[in-house]
Amino acid sequence: MWSKLKKDSLDALFLLPSILGVSVFVLIPFIDVIRRSFTNAIGGQFLGIKNYQIVLQNEAFLIAAKNTFRFICVCIPLLLTISLILALLLQNMKKGKELLKSAYLLPMAVPIASVVFVWKILFHKNGLVNGMFHIEDLNWMGTDYAFYVLVGSYIWKNLGYHVVLWMAGLSGISRSLYEAAGVDGAGTLRKFIYITLPGLRGTCFTVVILAFLNSFKVFREAYLVAGDYPHQSMYLLQHVFNNWFRELSLDKLSAGAVLTSIFLLIFIILLKKVWGMEGEG
Repeated sequence: MWSKLKKDSLDALFLLPSILGVSVFVLIPFIDVIRRSFTNAIGGQFLGIKNYQIVLQNEAFLIAAKNTFRFICVCIPLLLTISLILALLLQNMKKGKELLKSAYLLPMAVPIASVVFVWKILFHKNGLVNGMFHIEDLNWMGTDYAFYVLVGSYIWKNLGYHVVLWMAGLSGISRSLYEAAGVDGAGTLRKFIYITLPGLRGTCFTVVILAFLNSFKVFREAYLVAGDYPHQSMYLLQHVFNNWFRELSLDKLSAGAVLTSIFLLIFIILLKKVWGMEGEG
């Protein structure tokens, strides 16, 4: 009993730096954000749910929330499907597998500034002015096509990472299951439905969560290429929060952040219930 208690104390001691770091840099600031969401930005006067009412009636926030939801609904299914297909193809390759894996991961190593420069070359009017390369405003990035440019950028940037995750999950499925199914006369489609998909259940949960969280990180590219107020189709929640922060509207910013956090939490809880992960891990 004493030795077990001593071991638990030692384990807790090793966890203490991480717990302190998370508390100081995540938990305590978030608690303060929740407090600020119920107060006035100047003076800290308690306002109840007034800030939440203002945010939910704010046209910019509603447009951004709609665009963000649309972006998630379009990007995640596309990313998961394409990355899984590529992972299955790579899994069955005999030669060049490692080279292709490295090629798919290359976009993650490309600096954001380089990506933005390529965007401007491809999707803006360009030409030479006085002997120097000049980029004019706006062509594709000022139309509804801007949304799909953002979708393409997100998929291109995250594809390789998710391919590697799928391949890690595929490598955990025993080949003997496929061999036994082949002996029983199962074809490729039946093997995929009854062996591959069930075997990727845990991996799929992780991939969906990561894809969902990464979908909130496309703001940098959109901001650098189009500024504070891009075309309405690609005006996301991060743009709203950035503009509110610049205006020092900390009350609205805090309320919006809490609403976004609640949405994230509900999504993850529902996803766990759908996947039946309550008893796992």
